This record gives sequence, structure tokens and C-alpha cells, in this order.
Amino acid sequence: MRVVLVGLPGAGKGIQAAYLAKNLSTPHISTGDLFRENIRQGTELGTQAQAYMRAGQLVPDEITIGMARLRMKQPDAVDGFLLDGCPRNVFQAESLDQLLEGNGNSLDVVLELVLPQEEAVTRIAGRRVCRDDSSHVFHVTYNAPHEPGLCDECGGDLYQRQDDTEETVRKRLEVFDRDTSPITEYYRLRSLVVGISALGSVAEVTERSMVALRERGLRAGREDTRDGDP
Repeated sequence: MRVVLVGLPGAGKGIQAAYLAKNLSTPHISTGDLFRENIRQGTELGTQAQAYMRAGQLVPDEITIGMARLRMKQPDAVDGFLLDGCPRNVFQAESLDQLLEGNGNSLDVVLELVLPQEEAVTRIAGRRVCRDDSSHVFHVTYNAPHEPGLCDECGGDLYQRQDDTEETVRKRLEVFDRDTSPITEYYRLRSLVVGISALGSVAEVTERSMVALRERGLRAGREDTRDGDP
């Protein structure tokens, strides 16, 4: 199975891709992970990407697609993948199609996590991160710390990251509307898009996603049904 996840920032694409990949024994390919791994390994593409990132510039589409191409050639991804973070624009979508067609393959489904824009703003702008351990993340509404401003885990100060401010989030949504939302229409014209609500708990959204994939008659690897939790 070859699946692309799309949706607004804050829709939970990354966490859903991780859970679905586990349930379906299919690799989760994240562009963020691709960048970090290529930079860590010092690959040619990683070096090029790092130069753009250090200059505060967007990584060119050709570099992103190049990294995805190499990752998809690895043995665990030959028969399928869950792609998160790419494509980000129609050019990348067309490049991905060409890449897959060159190997005699094609996408099976584009899973759209549907979320109202104001909920996306609420989710992202409400995040607070511990200064002492960035893995400790809270939310002023959905996962508030026991003591305001202090991490429940270690007592460190909680802060709002600069890219999580409401102003920044709304700008990100504008960029999404301009560059990324046309991807959904691109795939919808090919009857590939399946939309599900991204509201509710992680487990609820995962179950909706699994139902949607089953209704398409798709499986990847061995579906894990040993328990009801992702």
C-alpha cells in the first residue's frame, strides 16, 4: 500500500502516520526525518539541504524528492509506505507520480485529515514546551499542567515556541492554502482522496483512518489486530 497523508498543520498527520504504520507494518516516511537522517549521515543531499536551512531558505523541491526517491528504494519501502510531509505542492505531487510510475507503481490512496482552521490555530497556539526537556509538551486547553507555567514531569519552565504563536500559525495556514491545499484537488480529480475527521482523540482518528483504508480494500504487510489500541 502506498499512502500519502494530507491535512492542515495541527491535524496530526505525523502521529497518525506513525500509528498507522505500526498497525499495518508499513514504513512511515516523514520528510522531517529524511532531512535529519541525510544531514546526520552527511549525504550529498543532506549537505545541500542543510545549506538552505542554515540560510533560512526553503529546501528546493528537487532535494526533497531526491531524498524520498532514495528512501523508497530501501527494502522495507519497496512494497509500500505512508508518506507524511511530502508532497507539499503540486510540483512535488507530479514528481512523486513520475517517480512511482518509473518503477511501475502508483499511489493507492490519499488520506485527508480534515480539521477546521480555527481548531488548528487552537491546537498549535496552545502548545507549551518544557525548556529543560523538549519532549515534555503540554497544552493550555487539552493537556494543561497541574501548575500553570511549570512542567509536571521535571518542574521546568514551560514556554511557547516562536513558530507556535497565533500570528505565526495563521501565516502558516495562509501558506498551506496557497501551496499545499491544491494538492488535495490534484488527487481528488483522480479519485484518490478519502477524507476523515481529525477531531477527537488520537485513537478515535486512527480507527477512522483504519476503517477508511479497509473500505478501500487496502492492506499493507500484516495488519496488527491484537488489541484495539494503535
